[in-house]
Order: sequence, then C-alpha cells, then structure tokens
Amino acid sequence: MSSLGFIMLCHTSLHRAAQVARHWAERDCPVVIHIDRQVSRKRYEEFRRELADLDNVRFSQRLRCEWGTWSLVQASQTAAALLLDEFPSVRHVYLVSGSCLPLRPVDELRDYLAARPMTDFIESVTLRDVDWTVSGLNDERFKLRFPFSWKRHRWLFDAYVDVQRKVAFRRKLPQGITPHLGSQWWCLTRQTLTAILQDPRRHEFERFFRLVWIPDESYYQTLARNYARYIESRSLTLSKFDFQGKPHVFYDDHLHLLRRSDCFVARKIWPRANRLYTTFLTDDAAGTRMAEPAPGKIDRVFSRTLERRTRGRPGLYMHSRFPYPDWENGKTAAPYSVFHGFNTLFVDFESWLTRRLGSVVHGNIFDPRRARFVGDATIYAGCLSANATMRDYNPEHFLTNMIWNTRGERQTFMFGPRDSQRIGAFMASDSNAQISVITGAWAVPLYLSNRNFAEIRTEAAVLQRREIDFVNVLRHVKARADIRIWSLAEFIDEPMEHLQSILDATEGATVQRLTEAPRMADLSGFAAFLQSLKNQGMNPVTVGDFPQVGPAHRPPGDRNRPYLVN
Repeated sequence: MSSLGFIMLCHTSLHRAAQVARHWAERDCPVVIHIDRQVSRKRYEEFRRELADLDNVRFSQRLRCEWGTWSLVQASQTAAALLLDEFPSVRHVYLVSGSCLPLRPVDELRDYLAARPMTDFIESVTLRDVDWTVSGLNDERFKLRFPFSWKRHRWLFDAYVDVQRKVAFRRKLPQGITPHLGSQWWCLTRQTLTAILQDPRRHEFERFFRLVWIPDESYYQTLARNYARYIESRSLTLSKFDFQGKPHVFYDDHLHLLRRSDCFVARKIWPRANRLYTTFLTDDAAGTRMAEPAPGKIDRVFSRTLERRTRGRPGLYMHSRFPYPDWENGKTAAPYSVFHGFNTLFVDFESWLTRRLGSVVHGNIFDPRRARFVGDATIYAGCLSANATMRDYNPEHFLTNMIWNTRGERQTFMFGPRDSQRIGAFMASDSNAQISVITGAWAVPLYLSNRNFAEIRTEAAVLQRREIDFVNVLRHVKARADIRIWSLAEFIDEPMEHLQSILDATEGATVQRLTEAPRMADLSGFAAFLQSLKNQGMNPVTVGDFPQVGPAHRPPGDRNRPYLVN
C-alpha cells in the first residue's frame, strides 16, 4: 500500500490534470482532486469519466476559488480531510496544482519521503526573513483586514487598505502563533496535517486567516510550526517567480533545465508542452538516484533571465520596458562620435575623417531635408530610411536603431544648429556618445554665402540661439556623454592639437600623430564679417574672441606642426 498521497487543485487544462492524476494513481498513489466550481458541470463530469476506472481517485467538494482568497485554503482543507479519511495508509500528503508535472519517478519520491518519515517539507519563514513580497503588504497582511477581492474589486481593495492605514487599525494575532510565510505547495506528514485540521482552536484560526492577504501562503506555513516535529523550510516543487511576482511558465525547450533541478515536481507547465508531458509521464527509469532536489542549480539561469527582462541588452528596447524612461540598460548599443560644426569649418571633412578613422562617417543625419547617410544612401542598415518625416517621428529611436543595427562598427556623423535639435538631450545623456563641438562655426557658411546681409543677420541670430540651447544641454548636470567644446576662435588657434585630442579619445581609432590636415575654409575677411554682424546689432558671441586680422599663418620655415589655413 502507498505511503504517499496527492491533493490536486485544478481549474484549467483539465486534460493535462487528468494525465498527471492517472500517472500517480496507476503507481499506487491515492489522489484527491478539487475542481474549481467555476468549471462547467459538463466539463467536470467529462473529467470524472476520464478517471472513473481508477479506484484510488476521489473528488472533493467543489468550491469557487479565487487567487489571494481564503477559498484556496478551504479547498485544500476539504481535499486533505477526504484523503486522510479514505486512505489510512498515506503517511505524506503532497499538495499540487493541475498545472504541475512530476519530474522524477514516483518511487524515488516515495523512497525519499520514507527515509524522512517525520519531516514536513513546507517553506516557512518569519516576516523579517521574507524578501520576495512584491508591492508591499509584508507584515500588513496580518495586521490589516482584506475582505475584498484584489482582482475583482481592486478599487475597494486599495481604498479599504488606505482607510485602515489612516486610522492606524491593527488586528490582534491569535495567542500562540507567530506569522510565517512561504510557498503554497507543500508536502506534510499525516501527523502534522491531522493536527492542523483537528485543532480545537481551528475555527479561531480560520476566522483570523480568512481576512489575511493571500492566506494560502501563510495558513499552513504558520500552523505547521506549532505541530511539526521537524520542518525542512523548502518546497519539493520547483516553482519560480519573476520580479513582478508572476510564476515562470515552463515550455518544451526547458526540458534540460527541469532535469537539472532534480526536483520531484515542477510548476507551472504550459498545457501545450507535449514534449514535457510525454517525457516525464512515461520515463519511469529503472534505478534510483536519490539525488537531493536542488533548484539552486538553475537559479543562475533565472537570474540571467530576470536581468535580461529588467535590464535587457544595451541599446535594445523591448516591450517590457518601452516606453518607460530610464528603464533602458544604456541608451544605445555602442560608442559613436558626433562632430558639431566641423564640416562647416573644414572642406570635405567627412572624407578626411574617414581616412583617419577607417570607419563609417556620415554627413548630417539630422538634416531637416533628409538623413545624410554615407554615400548619400536613401536606405541604411536595418532598412532605416533617409526620409526626414519618418526620422523625426522619433529621432531618439532612429539613432538607437542605427547604432544597434551597425554594432561592431563605430558610427560617426555630423551635427549642427541647422539640423533638427530634438536629439540633443538624448545624445547628451548617452554615455556612449562622444560629442565634439566648435561653437560659432555656423558663421563660416554665412560668410561664404554672398547673400543679402539682412537675411544673413536674421539667420545668424536663429542659428546662434539654437547652438546656445544645445551647448546648455551638453553642460547640464545630467549629461553623461564625453563632451568637448571649443569656440571657433579657440579651435583655429590650435586646430591640430584639438583634432589630435579627439582622435586619441576615439575608441578603436589608430593612435598616432596627425600628418595630414583637413583643409580649412578660406577665412580671409572673416573678422570683418563678424564686425559687420556686430555693427548690425547681432553679436556672434559663440564665435569667441576672433582676431581682427584673421588667423595667422605659420612661417614657412616652421616644420614642427602642419598648419591648416591656406
């Protein structure tokens, strides 16, 4: 006769529950099944007929069960009482759900329990040791009253909790009990379970626990401490939860993982995991391993899963975090460089920089007319369109996608006050960004444009205002990018040293002294142009203290450093 019996609480996927119940019953393990009253009468009768040929299967009184309520405890009580009464040979009672699946042969579990005849396997820890509760209600679950359903009457639930907190309401614990919490899936000895069900103070305890928050995680866990001879505070059922307190679901591709755990039962199994059910319900391998259940063997996998879900991969946005700001694990996937004002000061700067870096250098990808990808392409990596309307719908994720799609190859692009400016704050807060800025360089194309001076003055004021706003964003305390800022006057005073410092700080660039200089635009008469702007009432402050005589030429005999000005 069997010394092990099972209680199954079922409400969905009854065809799978029937398979598991038959597996245990055919191996001389009595099974008492509780079917949620919300299951239709027709389906319930079908389920009973599926197992009608098994004389060690019973069905307990049906109750309407709901998560987080006393009904789950009551369902297990009625089923346990029936099991203990109908099968006097049972010495251990194992509580499972209809979505549980045995992972090891029944004989191994029976022998394991027979070697520990007085041991109760139930996770039972004091409140101060609990670290898995989600969204509060740790000690409050025993101090407050919870008469309303969290799922069906959420507003009433929250409102009643708030009222009790405001009036400092506290319930009195029944004398002689210390609250404990743990997994609702336990394996108790007949002696302990009988003592709980036949306790003279049972009605007093039930009155208290009926209004406790999630009583199926505290009722048996608390009372077992009063009656058990020896408790191992752990469950023999593998049950993993995510950071939101929701159970992980096991699929066919978790077969190897489940085997490694050496646990006797696993929850929660996907009903369509045909491979898992076929493997574990037919694989009663000969021989006994007697391996200790070790869910910790796979904790590392679940830790990595949790990190991947909550943090993700740098620069890859996923539905579990989007569109919540600051939930990303790095705004972009890889380092990239931004040159502000360089391609207006230097002629064909992109080509020169490509030769120096040996990597992709784009034009102004945030040009208001279209994205200036390298080679003037209309479609870039990952089918990114150069269309300005599509890009500007979400410029932050346009840049994010471009960096993600080209990871492994550093991206470099130009930027300026004529470009769409919304991306500025995003780049400033991105630790992968290397931003080099020459303020006032916007004045060089205006100087060379030979346009009406009134138009130039108006446009100069707009460009300078945009540039000042961008620089202020870069200098904000929350900026995390690698930022270098020079005024135009400062930069042309020592251009080679500044270019060298940028290249030295660029990851992946060959570190060597510059031997080839980019050709600077002709600035003859530029100082007079700036003075004319001042005379017209527009002060180009971002240009810096530009010399009135223009940039000086290096004497022909000085060969120590190449100069850029013709």
